[in-house]
Amino acid sequence: MKKSKEEKDKKQHCDECENPDINVDENLEKVSSDNDNLCDQSEEEILILKNNIENLEEKIKLTQAELINYRKRKDEETSNMLKYANMDLIVELLPVLDNFERALNMKSEFKDFDKYTEGYKLLYNHLVDTLKKFGVEEIPALGLEFDPNLHEAVMIGSDEEKENDIILEVFNKGYMLKGRVIRASKVKVNKID
Repeated sequence: MKKSKEEKDKKQHCDECENPDINVDENLEKVSSDNDNLCDQSEEEILILKNNIENLEEKIKLTQAELINYRKRKDEETSNMLKYANMDLIVELLPVLDNFERALNMKSEFKDFDKYTEGYKLLYNHLVDTLKKFGVEEIPALGLEFDPNLHEAVMIGSDEEKENDIILEVFNKGYMLKGRVIRASKVKVNKID
């Protein structure tokens, strides 16, 4: 039985090969055409996938750059916050410094006043030194040209012997904390008409 089945299969195969209705060339063209379509589809899919990958890589780079910039801004903000953390306290101490200066400039006829003045000078110098340790500097003003970034003009004077925009008098000293103006100098500015 096995032989007969094998013989039948061979005969059928031979019949198919010899069958003039079946065209082998057509079948080959059909298979080749199907393969070409598959290749075309694969190339298009590959191009689409490559474009998607490039877009995703670009987005990742932009996100990383944004993250780096965010970190830099946060570090700068934190640094500034630490750098100027004492600013409120220092601004509150400046009027105390002004009062010490006023007390030192007072003149009195009391016999023990000089002893008190010496004590005030010691306290004043100690306070000035302490503020300098924290980066507080006095803004120079008297006799200099008016700078609106550093000085606040509260009065205008007229002195023919001095140039225009020269500071004639300082009413309140100005101070800077680590390069930042925390209080502008209140001054009288020369204006010649």
